[in-house]
Amino acid sequence: MPYRTATQDWDVHRLPSAEGKNFLVTGGNAGIGYFVAEQLASTGAQVILGSRDSTKAASAAAAIRSRVPDARVRHLRLDLAELAGLKSSVDALELDRLDAIVCNAGVLLDHPQRRADLDGRELMFATNHLGHFALTGWLAPLLSAAPAGRVVTTGSFVAKSARLDLADLQVTSGYEPKDAYARSKLAQMLFAFELDRRLRAAGSTTASVVNHPGGALDLLTPSRPPVHTRTKGQWLRGLPASILLQGKHAAAWPAVRAVLDPAVRGGQMWGPRMLGLRGRPRLEPVRGALADTALAARLWTACVDLTGLDPFAQ
Repeated sequence: MPYRTATQDWDVHRLPSAEGKNFLVTGGNAGIGYFVAEQLASTGAQVILGSRDSTKAASAAAAIRSRVPDARVRHLRLDLAELAGLKSSVDALELDRLDAIVCNAGVLLDHPQRRADLDGRELMFATNHLGHFALTGWLAPLLSAAPAGRVVTTGSFVAKSARLDLADLQVTSGYEPKDAYARSKLAQMLFAFELDRRLRAAGSTTASVVNHPGGALDLLTPSRPPVHTRTKGQWLRGLPASILLQGKHAAAWPAVRAVLDPAVRGGQMWGPRMLGLRGRPRLEPVRGALADTALAARLWTACVDLTGLDPFAQ
């Protein structure tokens, strides 16, 4: 099947072949990540599900194979909140190259009390951002070994209105769960844009691309037992919301295009076509805090200090 260019319509239901390629999807065992993995598996690529829970990953793999009988899918134990264990996870990949990583996994906590990882870092910032920052650093040689490696970072619509306090990245004061989550996603997206600038400056063939899924509801998400089950009654209750929102299968489309479309370029952001909330993926402008190169560079330096790693350092 010939590849399409960015000026042509991208058919989310007719994806180009990616046979022979290797894709890692963090959090690929559930939610939007599951549908990213399922759709990528349909292209003939090997898809690795990065997940802490081997049982859930096995269920996700079985669900993918029920839809894609010849799917090449496997599990990689990956806990983004344990920075010390990420190097051993990368070693366990046993690959000579990685064509793309989809940095999708994340946690959204609603507990009013601040929670921390084993090293005292605020848990959402540590998992959603620092874990992916460090993981990308360890994966750098494998991504560079691919002809055109990609780092695809899944941000969030809520990040566009967030404000990042570099003096308090760990949110030690004034903690509010939703704000902390939005800041962690803003940090992820700033990192992705800064990563691409550094890759271009170094002449790397690896590109860093941002996507966001828009608004996704379980009620509008098709069943994929045992990963997700939706009754007809739930689907009917979700119909009014479909005017503005979509299911998680559709929310996966921007990330999938960012991985597969050869016309996608580093430094771009892809999101749903309709108001950034639903619909087929389109290229979006990078504005506001997301375009703040000075903030992104300062954040990078802070994260190098926090993790001890400098992704793609030259």
